[in-house]
Amino acid sequence: MEQIVKGLENLFFSFSKQQADRIEKLPQSGSDRIYFRIYLNDKTYIGTHNLNVKENNTFISFSRHLKSKNLPVPGIYAVNEDHTIYIQEDLGTVSLIDKLETNGHGDYAYSLFQKSLQQLAQIQILGHEGLDYNWCLTAKEFGKQAIMSDLLYFKYYFLDTLRMPYDKQAMLDDFEALSSYLTQTELKYFMFRDFQSRNIIVNNDEVSFIDYQGGMQGALQYDVASLLWQARAGLSEEWKSSLLAYYISQVEELLGKQIDKATFINQYDGYVLIRLLQVLGAYGFRGLFERKAHFLASLPLALRNMKDFVENMRIGVEVPEFHRMLKIAVSDEIIQRFETIQANENTPLVVKINSFSYKKGIPQDTTNNGGGFVFDCRGILNPGRFDQYKTLSGKDKQVIDFLEQQTKMGDFLNSVFDIVDISVEDYLRRDFDSLMINFGCTGGQHRSVYAAEQTARHLKNKFKVKVELHHSNEVNWVRTLEKSK
Repeated sequence: MEQIVKGLENLFFSFSKQQADRIEKLPQSGSDRIYFRIYLNDKTYIGTHNLNVKENNTFISFSRHLKSKNLPVPGIYAVNEDHTIYIQEDLGTVSLIDKLETNGHGDYAYSLFQKSLQQLAQIQILGHEGLDYNWCLTAKEFGKQAIMSDLLYFKYYFLDTLRMPYDKQAMLDDFEALSSYLTQTELKYFMFRDFQSRNIIVNNDEVSFIDYQGGMQGALQYDVASLLWQARAGLSEEWKSSLLAYYISQVEELLGKQIDKATFINQYDGYVLIRLLQVLGAYGFRGLFERKAHFLASLPLALRNMKDFVENMRIGVEVPEFHRMLKIAVSDEIIQRFETIQANENTPLVVKINSFSYKKGIPQDTTNNGGGFVFDCRGILNPGRFDQYKTLSGKDKQVIDFLEQQTKMGDFLNSVFDIVDISVEDYLRRDFDSLMINFGCTGGQHRSVYAAEQTARHLKNKFKVKVELHHSNEVNWVRTLEKSK
């Protein structure tokens, strides 16, 4: 990580001719890309590191083309020689989903969705003109092969994990029929591919777009389906219907002609299905196979969203075996299988989390249960070795940045969460009242404190469980801090 930050510093200086005031690593999402916010005076920039050079080149090429048409995407300021690091315009920190969750499903949020769809139509149709699709990551067009790929992705990474018997040949025949039907659209332009409210940035009530490196030529319906049927957004049927009508009006205005609305909406329903399946496949892969907690926690919401669609599914083509399995996949029994058990006010379990110094000894469990966990953080690079961190603790931002950006603390904690979650889930189901989790390091000041804080946050967020957090050596490192003042 230290080399990546150094590369960012050098690249930033090469184009700005100034040293950055500071560089902060941003929370990582589902991709392997690592984002940073770069500060200089009163302005910020986004730095990106990604070893997938082809993906970087796609994003950079698409961005420059779309920006040349005055479309709302970030400008690209600098790219290193290896095309593994680039610096782009910082469009802001607030997304459309943030606005929706803060302001609720009212007139203001509705207006932002309208603006997003208006700009979407422009980026699809105007952005399509002169765009070099040779830069596409996979296929140049979201055609039959790409649709079939999404269907199989869902089959392998989600449906097959249910271990429910089905007629495999009949299922493949249904996939063939559905993919053939959806490729018959005439309205094929630039397709964003991941057009959802998290990738729409709102700044001064205007919208901009990020994360379109998966773009290709495809049906107009796919992107609007992605936005309106995003599970987390939870849009009402009334909003979905009226916003779709608004989007169609924007498309007709740009094309200068009326479109066959009945056919468009019929195929739109098919692309809603494809998008929902793609999301479930991705959640299945990231959650069920890679065991990433965020994606596992998102599965029930995605399944309930699919259930709403399946109950009224009208896609213009008969897919009986596929439809039968979809009904099983969104049944209450299956959804409950993926629900995370959560505590309530009557739940007896209290999780006691301690940080400690091995020089002082492991905290004792005074309950009758005993057991619990002790995790040794001494395999993580110690911030205490560096003078600038010696008088700080794992609660301080400088130490947090160091541990997140320059050590393997993230990997360590992901493994911890996988282990601890098993016990927490079991204890909640069995009405146990106590679980102790200890994190130790040399001085009980940096690594163990950070690990304990992050574990407490994780368990509160995921299980809503009561947590008692105690830093065993806090008195000593607070005294050290006070002496340094």
